[in-house]
Amino acid sequence: MRVFVTGTDTDIGKTVFAAALAGALQATYWKPIQAGTLDASDSERVRALARLSEDQILPEAYRLHTACSPHRAAELDGVAIDWPSLSPPDADPLIVEGAGGLLVPVTRDILVIDLIERWRFPAVLVARTSLGTINHSLLSIAALQSRGIPIAGVAFVGDPYPDSEDVICAMSGVKRLGRLPFLDPLDADTLRRAFADNFDLRDFQ
Repeated sequence: MRVFVTGTDTDIGKTVFAAALAGALQATYWKPIQAGTLDASDSERVRALARLSEDQILPEAYRLHTACSPHRAAELDGVAIDWPSLSPPDADPLIVEGAGGLLVPVTRDILVIDLIERWRFPAVLVARTSLGTINHSLLSIAALQSRGIPIAGVAFVGDPYPDSEDVICAMSGVKRLGRLPFLDPLDADTLRRAFADNFDLRDFQ
């Protein structure tokens, strides 16, 4: 199984979900572009939360200093992102995590969704359950569907809002994969249990 984990927005729990899925599958994890937080990157966080070995965490193709859209972070760093050369590894299972949401610019010519379309991986859309999630989720799903990108389903993060979750999946026809609750403490053990309790691993295989 090779999937692309994307989100309806930034800072919604996409990395935590990717860690949970990577740990459950014992998958290889790759984030092609890391912008900001280089001292504690998403790759390092996933390795700790998923208890993956070093060789299961692939190095980022680009590590940029400023926490902003990759196209701008690259410009500030004086780096040219050669997007045609970005190619996912042959690992299987593989979890690829994007930067921010679908319409985040990778360069001034392409968006994250362009990479997903090019690679043809099924997308897992991570959506938080807070106010506004119906609009953000349906817009994101519509964008994926307009490109013919297969959607494995929606993974919700946050407190339960059954009506919002039902509406999103009923109106879009996309599968509800489960909901990852907020965890305190958040560590490898609590994340593993929460994923096992709320998701069916067969949906990702």
